[in-house]
Amino acid sequence: MTVLCTTRQLIKRTFLLTVLLALVGTHATIASAGPRDQAKRIHERIAGVPPSPEVLDQMAANITNNGASGAVSAAYTAMEDPAFYDVTLKNFVAPWTNEAMSPFVPLNDYTATVIGIVRDNHDFRRVLYDDILYVGNASLNGISAYSTSNNDNYEDLERSGYSLSDDNALEQTTQSSLNSELPTGATAGVITSRAAARAFFSAGTNRAMFRFTLLNHMCNDLEQVADVSLPPDRIRQDVSRSPGGDSRVFLSNCVGCHTGMDPMTQAFAYYDYQYNADTDPDGELGRLIYNSVSDVDPETGTRVVAKYHINSTTFEQGYVTPDDGWDNYWRSGTNRRLGWDGSLPGSGNGAKSLGREFANSDAFAQCQVKKVFRNVCLREPSNDSDRSKISEIVTSFRSGYNLKTAFAESAAYCRGE
Repeated sequence: MTVLCTTRQLIKRTFLLTVLLALVGTHATIASAGPRDQAKRIHERIAGVPPSPEVLDQMAANITNNGASGAVSAAYTAMEDPAFYDVTLKNFVAPWTNEAMSPFVPLNDYTATVIGIVRDNHDFRRVLYDDILYVGNASLNGISAYSTSNNDNYEDLERSGYSLSDDNALEQTTQSSLNSELPTGATAGVITSRAAARAFFSAGTNRAMFRFTLLNHMCNDLEQVADVSLPPDRIRQDVSRSPGGDSRVFLSNCVGCHTGMDPMTQAFAYYDYQYNADTDPDGELGRLIYNSVSDVDPETGTRVVAKYHINSTTFEQGYVTPDDGWDNYWRSGTNRRLGWDGSLPGSGNGAKSLGREFANSDAFAQCQVKKVFRNVCLREPSNDSDRSKISEIVTSFRSGYNLKTAFAESAAYCRGE
């Protein structure tokens, strides 16, 4: 028995020693990565392609002469490569534009607008509330004019070979100037883009827009923010208070999401995506609509679109949406941890003010940095050093909300991996 026990211990120690040697070898490789290897890795992580010999020399010299700060500068050099916009950013943003979260979708107004905001060094918070849109330049050969009812402009731009890094090919404009249905006060960055409307305002109850905005820009899904301690007074009529005949399911499960979601989803009460489900089942030719002051929905008798009164007999005593006034119940309870901006009122009307509420939260800034870190470092933050660096990058990002800051500092940090 003693011999057997000793043999097992020897095997265990041998295994642990093997793992330790592997780790030492890995760290030795990281530590021995020279400036040229680091520069090449930064460029490939940022742009997805190797640098030219001249660019590699410039980046390596910067790292050699300036260490960590030189690595950050080298990352900015890598971002000058058109592939950063045409490949890296496009693949980074595309999953945000559809419910399947697939990167394999054509260029659209949502993706193009995010790329343009990054390219032109704009405050990234504008992505959720501003009257901003990036379109392909229709004066260029092969580029169709922008349309509110198709995606041709962007698919032409993608096919044409023009780079999204070229401000003559991808131009900044406003949503309100191109969509007569959408006044400036009703614009809300990518929330009111045609691609987002097709994906998240189509059919349903508009809760999808709330959920995917939360997921894509706050890095939290509904299960992570469920809070059963809040009042259920704003939960709509279409939510059963006794699913399957058991009210406990509602009180312990459904209420956790709906108490916060329904009061904020009210911000989208005047929006819909209009298309012919018979002839165009995928909504490829649909368009975003918005009920302005003079518009009255025939089913609700108000500006509120009909989908907000859907399944009203499920629980007739539930909340009947009268307008687009929203309140953030999550400023109380466990979701205070999302870091809401105390200078904002926590309530308002319409998508633009709700977009500001999200964009000025701590969770928004942290989410962008974590997504970039994952994209550049090809892994999740996994230890105290990583978490400390994430915190530093968040602070840098919030100093001007330039997303390039997050890419540069993340790439510099992971340059030896």
